[in-house]
Amino acid sequence: MTDTTFHGERYLTLRELSAKLGGRSRSAIYGDLVAGRLPQPIKLGGRVYWPEGALDAFLRGEVA
Repeated sequence: MTDTTFHGERYLTLRELSAKLGGRSRSAIYGDLVAGRLPQPIKLGGRVYWPEGALDAFLRGEVA
């Protein structure tokens, strides 16, 4: 696992996101993105990442 941080925010790779979600597959994660069950990732340098704080807030239902 790499430590991808920027301005104090940690960003998760798809692999880290999968582990955080209990081992969900890539296709299940992308299905959740399309259905709006997960927040959209951001693109940094050609790769996609999920801001961990925003993801945690979304999963707690704090973000619409």
